[in-house]
Amino acid sequence: MRFDVLSIFPEYLAPLELSLIGKAREDGLLSLNTVNLRDYTFDRHRTVDDTPYGGGAGMVMKPEPWGLALDAVLASSPHQSNEPAPADTAGAAAEGTPGTEDASGSDEVPLLPAPQHVPEPDGRPLLVVPSPAGAVFNQEMAYEFAAEQHIVFACGRYEGIDERVLLWASERFRMMPVSIGDYVLNGGEVAVMAMIEATARLIPGVIGNPESLTEESHTGGLLEYPVFTKPASWRGFQVPPVLLSGNHGAVARWRRERQIERTMARRPDLFAAYPTQQWDKKDRRFLAERGVHFPKPNTQDPK
Repeated sequence: MRFDVLSIFPEYLAPLELSLIGKAREDGLLSLNTVNLRDYTFDRHRTVDDTPYGGGAGMVMKPEPWGLALDAVLASSPHQSNEPAPADTAGAAAEGTPGTEDASGSDEVPLLPAPQHVPEPDGRPLLVVPSPAGAVFNQEMAYEFAAEQHIVFACGRYEGIDERVLLWASERFRMMPVSIGDYVLNGGEVAVMAMIEATARLIPGVIGNPESLTEESHTGGLLEYPVFTKPASWRGFQVPPVLLSGNHGAVARWRRERQIERTMARRPDLFAAYPTQQWDKKDRRFLAERGVHFPKPNTQDPK
């Protein structure tokens, strides 16, 4: 799998050279390339920003460095496509779609989509733009990312990237604005590191024990159960006896119940969204003891 990260601070990505992600890179399980936008500037100050049209605070990232950097990434992409997707350009002049010269000088700006899931493969690489206006990144999206061959991340700074870059890029990439939460950062690099780590660890071979992925929080829709290790007693706190019993069935049940109660208490939104058909009889009995009841299924024969 290949990641490309476009940024004016490529050094920000250095932590991804460490630990399991760094080892995966050494082992050839994934490649991570950083692209310095300043390498695509031609003035002595290597300028990547300018004042916003219309006035206002802050600076806006200039389109020229972005266009050249994205051109270079496309030219080396395994998809090897630098042309707009036919579906995006058909009837462009009539529709005012992205990338089309608008001789009328209209004040209308095409509204770029913000899909909740990764767009279907169509021969173009995936371009992820960290943005508070994007779909919220979660574990399901990490699995979708892990199925991709090539992901490009565009790290904005200042007041953002000139919108024309995104309009142009939406024809050449499957573009997806993505947020990591309802707060604002100084740039996209921190968000990209989080998304790359969450995605890369799902690539086969990156995590030593694949079972670790099936038992952790958000996998399966519930939070992870609490974990313990030696010694059995520490500063007056004891490991739950069931975990020392050697009874694998009892341990599995204890862990399942801890997942349920932890999700109920800490993430009621996840608990409410959990599919009711996945609660087994023991789950339902456990929940009933805590005041959660489910309607009885309709057993009448429909006529």
